[in-house]
Amino acid sequence: MVFIKLLNQQTLTLNLNPNSTSLQTLTQSIESKTTLPPHLQRIFLSSRRLFLTESSSIDSLSSLGVKHDSVLVLHVPLLGGMQAPVTNAPKARLELLNAKPPANYVAGLGRGATGFTTRSDIGPARAAPDLPAGGVGGPVVGPVGVGRGRGKGGEEEEEGEEEEKGYDENQKFDEFEGNDVGLFASAEYDEDDKEADAVWEEIDNKMDLRRKDRREARLKQEIEKYRASNPKITEQFADLKRKLHGLSTEEWDSIPEIGDYSLRNKKKRFESFVPVPDTLLEKARQEKEHVTALDPKSRAAGGTETPWAQTTDLTAVGEGRETVLSLKLDKLSDSVSGLTVVDPKGYLTDLKSMKITSDAEISDIKKARLLLKSVIQTNPKHPPGWIAAARLEEVAGKIVVARQLMSKGCEECPKSEDVWLEACRLSNPVEAKAVIAKGVKAIPNSVKLWMQAAKLEQDEESKSRVLRKGLEQIPDSVRLWKAVVELASEENARVLLHRAVECCPLHVELWLALARLETYDSAKKVLNKAREKLPKEPAIWITAAKLEEANGNTGMVGKIIERGIRALQREGLGIDREAWMKEAEAAERAGSVVTCNAIISNTIGIGVEEEDRKRTWVADAEECKKRGSIETARAIYAHALTVFLTKKSIWIKAAQLEKSHGTRESLDALLRKSVTYRPQAEVLWLMGAKEKWLAGDVPAARSILREAYAAIPNSEEIWLAAFKLEFENLEFERARMLLAKARGETKVTERVWMKSAIVERELGNISEERRLLDEGLKYFPSFFKLWLMLGQLEERLNRLDQAKEVYESGLKRCPNCIPLWLSLANLEEKMNGLSKARAVLTMARKKNPQSPELWLAAIQAESRHGNKKESEILMAKALQECPNSGILWAASIEMVPRPQRKTKSSDALKKCDHDPHVIAAVAKLFWHDRKVEKARTWLNRAVTLAPDIGDFWALYYKFELQHGSEENQKDVLRRCIAAEPKHGEKWQAISKVVENSHQPTEVILKKVVVALGKEKGSEDNKG
Repeated sequence: MVFIKLLNQQTLTLNLNPNSTSLQTLTQSIESKTTLPPHLQRIFLSSRRLFLTESSSIDSLSSLGVKHDSVLVLHVPLLGGMQAPVTNAPKARLELLNAKPPANYVAGLGRGATGFTTRSDIGPARAAPDLPAGGVGGPVVGPVGVGRGRGKGGEEEEEGEEEEKGYDENQKFDEFEGNDVGLFASAEYDEDDKEADAVWEEIDNKMDLRRKDRREARLKQEIEKYRASNPKITEQFADLKRKLHGLSTEEWDSIPEIGDYSLRNKKKRFESFVPVPDTLLEKARQEKEHVTALDPKSRAAGGTETPWAQTTDLTAVGEGRETVLSLKLDKLSDSVSGLTVVDPKGYLTDLKSMKITSDAEISDIKKARLLLKSVIQTNPKHPPGWIAAARLEEVAGKIVVARQLMSKGCEECPKSEDVWLEACRLSNPVEAKAVIAKGVKAIPNSVKLWMQAAKLEQDEESKSRVLRKGLEQIPDSVRLWKAVVELASEENARVLLHRAVECCPLHVELWLALARLETYDSAKKVLNKAREKLPKEPAIWITAAKLEEANGNTGMVGKIIERGIRALQREGLGIDREAWMKEAEAAERAGSVVTCNAIISNTIGIGVEEEDRKRTWVADAEECKKRGSIETARAIYAHALTVFLTKKSIWIKAAQLEKSHGTRESLDALLRKSVTYRPQAEVLWLMGAKEKWLAGDVPAARSILREAYAAIPNSEEIWLAAFKLEFENLEFERARMLLAKARGETKVTERVWMKSAIVERELGNISEERRLLDEGLKYFPSFFKLWLMLGQLEERLNRLDQAKEVYESGLKRCPNCIPLWLSLANLEEKMNGLSKARAVLTMARKKNPQSPELWLAAIQAESRHGNKKESEILMAKALQECPNSGILWAASIEMVPRPQRKTKSSDALKKCDHDPHVIAAVAKLFWHDRKVEKARTWLNRAVTLAPDIGDFWALYYKFELQHGSEENQKDVLRRCIAAEPKHGEKWQAISKVVENSHQPTEVILKKVVVALGKEKGSEDNKG
């Protein structure tokens, strides 16, 4: 629906759809209603004019901005600056709304309205001109648009022209053109005006585009609001539909059919007992009769086009055509989704899986029998039809009928090997040999039939004899040659392979098999002949290299591979780097390590840009390492180190490979070699010293560190490594001397002072420890560990007030240090109770927001004093502030009652799936529920994600002590020692004790397990 506002202030209603109506159709509709020609119509949407162009005859009104219920304004140009001349028709009476109101009239004054004046009332606006009796909406009388320069229309025009003033004083103010509509009406509309209108049109379009996003957003919001208030039935049940994916097959099958409960079907139907008319019986008889006559086309050919001499049962053919679709849909479609699952290559084998379990399936077999009977009758030379018919009878249990069908099929299709194979399969073992013998006579070149014939034989000699007969018929069959060679002895196999390579000279497998059976000299001759026959085959060169390596000629291996690559490139064969790397891995698996190294060194750089070599080679080595090809990865690193001698990262990667998969000797040799090329690399020196120390050779480790200090004299890492070596071997005086010397260096850091204080603490020199800590704090006042050690020293001496002052002083220098806040809170709880500790932790959280450790400390403090409600409130606040904190979620799981832990763990896993604390908490749930395998899996996942946290290792080891075997316990212990954990609440509390400082990881682990057992016992006593 579109509304047109006319010049007489009336509204014309047009029943048009803006989405399917063009501007040209709109102008024609206006012409049919008002008789106003389209070239005089000026249509405006708001202040924008709609132009009638070539594209507007195609574009819809909606593309111009016109919508449903839009109001368009129609203007008519007054050419010559005056109205069209009025005929002698009587002047139409003005309507009431267009009449001039009386003086001092105010609309609505009687009901309390107040009059007001607008700009149009005081401006130069004019009243609407008096229109003819028909108006714009009626027929236009007289010539329209006659004005200046148009000529006179007669005597009446001359009389009217005397009374005209150029424009009508009573004309109303135009909304678009203003008061100038009368002044410029006589002007000609030229190209400049058209260009100006186009510019304004473009401006309007751009302004409309600027508002488009807001308009579309508002429309989208209204649609969403409407859909939310008026949801569809499908949306109301969307959540129930989503739950259907969890239904099992049994639940699906148990859903009852709804049936038809309509009232129409409940009514008792009228039963008629009228006898069947004779015409119906006659029609049925005609439909069932058999056609014995030939069609005209067959008679013209003498009847030779008829495939069978017998009569054709058109009824059977028709029924077969009707049932073929239902058979396919019932047997070869998915009953749930309706998607077909047809195997286009193995549709015949589907009959094997059919089982007769109901009358419906028996009926389907009958239908299929009719269909297949029609197939083999109409096209007897089609082998799949015979095979399908025989398999159907086999499924139906009629094996004799199936054999008869296949016998006829062999007669009709003697050149189809599939038919002979199927007949052989259906026959009994005695008759199968005769059947396959007929088959190989009919098709002597069929490899499948000869292989089947050999398979029917019982002893290897008979099988070999059959295969040799087959080779007489098909001497170039590689499959037959391989089969006969496998059955022969080594000597006979060598003779057969000599004959095989003569008959099949282009098959490299036969050449390689012959080379493997020959002696060293003969094998070289065979490979040379093979290279002449197959110059583009890389496997021959690789086999030759393996042959030389197997016979101890390792010096020739690299030369053969290099020569082979050059020969292949001369033959125009591209060297595929990835394929050669796979050949190197295959050589490694075969035990040819030298060949593997030769392949890598000669092919690893092919096709790799110079700037990408390092990155590509390291990635290749890592991939080989993941696949278990250690020698290949070692060869890649060895070649890379010949190119990048000074790259520290490659030396480290190679050293890690040797550490994981090599020997101590190979690792030591590699590290010795690395420091000769990179003497400034601290990590390489330290790795060498550590390996010597782990091997028990402490003097060699000291020697390496002395060499390292000579190469890097001011290295703090080497100083600390030397200190650790002496300290761990209980050489305290040596360690103290090293640290004293290190403190005298100019570029010493706070770690040296901390290690010095640790030595004095181990030796029990309290005064010297305090002196070192005080002196260290003068140099490094912002190092929080020195403040912690000093506070712990005061606590050990039971000087709690001094310890409090130390912690407070440290917090002034390190306000963001969480361990200092926690130590102060524990001290306040010990000295003054929970209220002071609560105040300290509250202050700490204000200065360090979003710190889960502080929240957890406050929750644990409340729990220790029995304030369960307060701890739950704090936990809720903590999870709001730190929603992704694993330690908080783990503590939350342990706080809730046992029935709610499963739900809480599900929420925790949604928030932080890969957090080791949450995973360990879930593992505890499985442990308590006696789900041993699940608990083991989750604990293993926890220690894999965080191997540095000793609490998880202790939990895992305790679990294996209860539920695992001795082998599992040893495996966990071995992995823990290799990981060397350093962190964890329970682990640090035990490992940091002075008497445990030199204990090995195994002892610490067992002590933490004992501590966990005591904690569990206390919890059970409380419960």
